[in-house]
Order: sequence, then C-alpha cells, then structure tokens
Amino acid sequence: MSKRPPLHPVWQVPPALLAGDRRVVARAISQIEHGELAPGVVSNALRSHLGRAHVLGITGAPGAGKSTLVHAMLGELLARGRRIAVVAVDPSSPVSGGAVLGDRVRMGEHGAHANVFIRSLATRGHLGGLSSSTEEIVDVLDAAGFDVIIIETVGAGQSEVEIMRVADTRIVACPPGLGDSVQAIKAGILEIADLLVVTKSDLPGADSTVRDLKDMLHLRARPAAGAWTVPVLGTSAEKGADVAALLDRAEDHLVATGRARRLKARPAPKVEPAAGDVKARVLAMAAADPFVRSLGISCLEAGAGTATVAMTVGAQHLNFNGTCHGGAVFTLADTAFGLASNSHGKVAAGIDAHITYQQAARAGDRLQAHAVEVSRSRKLAIYRIDVTRADGLAISSFTGTVYVTGIDVSVPAQETM
Repeated sequence: MSKRPPLHPVWQVPPALLAGDRRVVARAISQIEHGELAPGVVSNALRSHLGRAHVLGITGAPGAGKSTLVHAMLGELLARGRRIAVVAVDPSSPVSGGAVLGDRVRMGEHGAHANVFIRSLATRGHLGGLSSSTEEIVDVLDAAGFDVIIIETVGAGQSEVEIMRVADTRIVACPPGLGDSVQAIKAGILEIADLLVVTKSDLPGADSTVRDLKDMLHLRARPAAGAWTVPVLGTSAEKGADVAALLDRAEDHLVATGRARRLKARPAPKVEPAAGDVKARVLAMAAADPFVRSLGISCLEAGAGTATVAMTVGAQHLNFNGTCHGGAVFTLADTAFGLASNSHGKVAAGIDAHITYQQAARAGDRLQAHAVEVSRSRKLAIYRIDVTRADGLAISSFTGTVYVTGIDVSVPAQETM
C-alpha cells in the first residue's frame, strides 16, 4: 500500500490563475480536492484577490429541479455577458468515491462555452450539502475572475444548511406539491433562504406551494426596517422571463446585503510578529531557562527560525583531559536549536538530533552556535547548527528535527539576557 504524499504547507499563486487560465484553475482545484495541499493554504495565498464574485447558492430537496434551474440561469447570465463558474456538489460514487456527475450532464449545453466553467465535486461523506473543499474551491474561482459563482448543493434535507456560510445569495428551490410538508422542513433549509423559488411552476399545485411558502414566511420574526424581505418566486424551464426575474432579484439582494459573505465570517488573518517581537520572545525564552543560565550561555541574536548563542569556556566546562566537555558543546548547540525552533511561537519538541565534533575547545575560548531553519512543514522542522570559535574555527556540527505542536509558547516574565 503506497503512502499518502505529505501535505504541502505553502502554495505560490500562479499568475495564469489570476488571468483565468482554465487549465491552471482546474489544476488548483484538483490539488485541493485530492488533499495535496494543507487545508487553507490556497485561500490564505489568494486572500488579497478575493471578494469580487457574486456567489449564488442553490439548495433544496432531491428532485426539486436545482440542476435544471442552474442550466436556465447559465443561459440568462451568458446573455448578460457574465463569466460564470458552477460548483456542482454530487453524491459520491460507491465505486470510485468520485462525483456521480448527474448535475454536469444536465448542464452540458453550456459547459463548452468559453465563459462557463463547470466542476463537479463529490461529497466524500461530508455532511451539510457541500464537500469539505467547496469553500476553498470557490476562492480559486473568485480569484480567477468569474463574475458569478453558482454552487449547487447535493439534494439537501432540513439540516443541510452549510451553504449559508459560503453563498452571498441563497436560493432555496421547492418543487410543487409540498403541501403540509412545508411545516416539517421549515426549520431547516427554508429558514436560510434569501430567495424562495417554486420550480416547475407550470405544473399543477405550484400556486398552492407559493401560498404555503408565503404563509410560512409570515411565521418568521418580522424583519427590521430596511432589512431584506424574502420573496417567493415561480420559475419554469420553459419560461425564460421567470429566470430573468429571479436573477434580477438576486442582484437586488446583492445590492442590499453586499458580497463576500464567506470572507466576512472568517477569522482575521494571523499577523506574523515583527522581527523585533520575535527577537524579544527568543531572548525571553533564553533568560527563562535556568540550565542555560547556569552554563553561562547567552543569546546574541534571533529571528524567525534562527538563533545565535555564545559562551566562554570556563573551568566548569572542562573534562578530565582539560578540554571543553563534549556535553557542554552539545548543550550550546542544543540551546540554539531549541530557541530557533520555538521562535515561531508554537512549542517545538525535539525528536531527533545528531552531532559531530571537528576540533577541541579549551579554557578561554569563545564559542558561538548559530542555528538556521533548513525546512519546515506543518508539523516538522529541521535545523542545522554550526558551533565555531571566535576566529571562525569549526568546533562542531549539529542537526536536529522537531515536532511542531499547536501549543503556544509560554514564557515567564523575566529580564532578557
């Protein structure tokens, strides 16, 4: 059984993606969907390019006509000169685990248009009506310059309301003939609607369903003055005017409430500490270590992923041969290693270390250990530490690996060295 490749903790934004290159967009989506990148890496890299697209969420019970509605919306949006991306969330295939692709079949007429990009996603067991990667994929499409992004959820029940977090305008599709079942599902997806749409409005029972939905809306708390009032509309695939009216109301909703709802709900990006703050934290860590202080080791310089420490070899550092004890040299190197690896603010626990000795040091020698971060992933980091004498003579070489925890470094308040 082959091992799963490690998650990449960094991702560079391809300029071609921002230019809307379909192949580059598709490749980025595949990397996200297949788990080749650490969660959130792409969204964080694209943060400054997000917030222009109008994200429409289409949800509703299975068989409500969501895909047919999306197909009709594509035709109308193309006529208005829009570039549109569709994210169609399908059930997972029990054989391959991929998307069943039922939605994509229904939209095939517009799929080859230069201004349309359609991608099917499998739920892969994720609940809520979406896949776990949907939001990050929407970010890719937003950054690629699509004017409208339509998300069609898998056939949703009353608790499948994850679209609420992602879409700017949420459209709930209801087929005719719901009758009393409106009461059974009103606490779920009907409650999140910005627009309620009765699909297949040319069928018997459509007018009754419109009345039921309007009655349900009266049971809601009365909206505040100036707040958006949810309309109930009827649409039919055979009547283009109905779809045009629906899109007009969706644009009215965007004007009333704004776009980029998903971005507003996200926590503020983590601000990396300034270089001076990193140095101050590392100096405080060194000052708070009684073992380091007892050996006379001081921290001279520090930054993100780096630290330089020094000590003057004294009588307490000598072995029975009159040269500097190997353990003292190791401790000097290990101190630089520990400070550099914890400089990012998360506790880094050493899991491996290797040291070689090139030259003996004697009493009075001034030794420095300089640690540099060689590589870093989400959970592991590797460091190289060189111990030299004041005249540049190499004394020792040290390499170490740490496991990065999610625990914040806690340093007691002390004066720095």
